[in-house]
Amino acid sequence: MATTDDSGYVRVGDAEEVREAGRKLVRADGRHVAVFYHEGEFHAVDNRCPHMGFPLMDGTVDDGILTCHWHHARFELSCGDTFDPFADDVPSYPVEVRDGDVYVDPYPDRDRDPVEHWTGRLETGLQENLSLVVAKSVVGLEDAGVDYTGPLRVGVEFGTEYREDGWGRGLTTLGVMANLVEDVRPEDRRRALYTGLTEVASNVSGEPPFFEQKPLQATDVSPERLNDWFRENVEVRDSDGAERVLRAAIRSGLDESEVAAMLFGAATDHLYLDTGHRLDFINTAFETLDHLGWEYAEQVLPTLVPGLAAASRAEENSSWRQPIDVAELLFDTCTELPSLVETGASETWEEPEDFVETLLGEDPHTIVDELAGAVATGATAEELAEVVTYAAARRIAQFGTSNEFGDWNTVHHTFTYANAVHGAARRTDAWEVYRGVFDAAMNVYLDRFLNTPPAPIPDPEGDRDPDAVVEDLKETFEVERDEEVDRAGRLTAEYLASGGDVDRLKSALGEVLLREDAGFHPNQNLEAVFNQLDYQDDPDRRRVFLVAGARYLSAHTPTRREAEQTFRIAERLNRGEKIHEADGEAATADD
Repeated sequence: MATTDDSGYVRVGDAEEVREAGRKLVRADGRHVAVFYHEGEFHAVDNRCPHMGFPLMDGTVDDGILTCHWHHARFELSCGDTFDPFADDVPSYPVEVRDGDVYVDPYPDRDRDPVEHWTGRLETGLQENLSLVVAKSVVGLEDAGVDYTGPLRVGVEFGTEYREDGWGRGLTTLGVMANLVEDVRPEDRRRALYTGLTEVASNVSGEPPFFEQKPLQATDVSPERLNDWFRENVEVRDSDGAERVLRAAIRSGLDESEVAAMLFGAATDHLYLDTGHRLDFINTAFETLDHLGWEYAEQVLPTLVPGLAAASRAEENSSWRQPIDVAELLFDTCTELPSLVETGASETWEEPEDFVETLLGEDPHTIVDELAGAVATGATAEELAEVVTYAAARRIAQFGTSNEFGDWNTVHHTFTYANAVHGAARRTDAWEVYRGVFDAAMNVYLDRFLNTPPAPIPDPEGDRDPDAVVEDLKETFEVERDEEVDRAGRLTAEYLASGGDVDRLKSALGEVLLREDAGFHPNQNLEAVFNQLDYQDDPDRRRVFLVAGARYLSAHTPTRREAEQTFRIAERLNRGEKIHEADGEAATADD
């Protein structure tokens, strides 16, 4: 039996016996320690491989290297440092030989605290694109008391520095997940961070770094001129010049609203850039700064510029030119917007009863005229964007499953673009944001064929136990059938009609999303639905948003759940489970 002396060292065995055997597994004050005799010296390490928990006692020692026999992770025996970034360092323990006995100190002072250790491991996981390392780091940081902004900051710093093309789907997913943190179950918050961080790692993997341009050194330049310079450079696709102007604007002390006006203005100088992604990326970048603080603006916002300058422009597509030239219709109307805004400046707009039905109608000229009339009678960009986003949600809620599967993304892009325009309107009062409203509304018009025939919006009686309904709803995400899409919508509506709590429904949908390999668009979609609920008081409209979100999520589930498998491994390892054993035999490492 191991005995402990006053110095904290534990006797683990007779030195001669260990020499002859070459190794010995001991339990030292609650820890399982593998003691090795190699090249004339004793060494002690934790018996649990830090990669996936396999017993290192069963490994091979050669030339000072201990190799685990499960995934072949290698460790320098004297200090425990790994040669393989996927594995992490194994804890090593001081060893002394006294009077023919071997003693081990199972609780030595460690040089690095847990926060420093797991932050470093997270950086390694991002650099090497190692999902399990990212998962273990997120779990470790949460256990160390670090809130979600810690891993978020590490991911943003990494993603903005190491991708030449700048802000992309990885950082957008991370921003979306940060927005979802408060809406999902407490146990799913670290899943959300894991989802976002692994997307950043994947999006950056193999890419050259982002090389910063220096800001212009000009001083005392007006915000108006900086805005003009920035948009002129984006117009001619000069990314470097635009970046220098943007950095100068941020360093000159322009406030968030003024910087937002520059970026959202450039994003609406042309129509529906990159099927709406560019404006959505800008909006998510600003939302990410809401979590981290404006002090990160110069690190984050310039990475938006390469994509903004290179973006495709919808007016170049035939669908915006034929059979009706809706692009020219919008450009003509936009020249009148400043005077329309001025005309309505002292007015208060009230939404007409048939306004949404007009937006969902068949005549683009009527749609544009209705919007222009609303602006002239005092409608703010935020008010109009909110209604247009609702109309876009209707397209998803009534999407016909007889359409091609890829067309789910068509209505999705319109919805997330409108949601981003709504975000832009809350962040700046620049008149150019109205152009995004008109763009979104025209895209709602262009998507009309995807509601032919329209799926009915369910409005059931609510006479069931909401908990039973939500359990039935979760089952719809387990089966890949078109019928389950409509059933998901019906059950969502039934849950609400039965008096179910919206927050409970959000957490259930979030649970489904985060266990799946859902991908970029479902992540975006559900976050946009949750965001819009914060601005909707009308219960019928809230129902439509949630029906739309449930239907879209159901259409994209189930998946292989590979990411969830990796995350569960990380959680099991954190609990000390022996995952190399059969499920029926699994036990903790301390057993």
